[in-house]
Amino acid sequence: MVLRLLFAPITGLAWIAEQIQERADTELDDKENLHKRLLTLQLAFDMGDISEEDFEEQEEELLLAIQALDDEQRRLAAEASDSE
Repeated sequence: MVLRLLFAPITGLAWIAEQIQERADTELDDKENLHKRLLTLQLAFDMGDISEEDFEEQEEELLLAIQALDDEQRRLAAEASDSE
């Protein structure tokens, strides 16, 4: 019991680090998928499968989603550095 209390801060920090790592991994997967969708969209436009208007609309949505993930990543990194 005493050892548990002594190591509680370390255990807590390790848990926080694991949570941040899990979220970062998920966001990287999400970001990679968004980049793949963006490439697919570009190819569809280049092949003439979609109109320029549709391309621009979908491209903007994907770029905003990528930006949101980047912003979240920076926020998490700032929070992690603040808690140290």
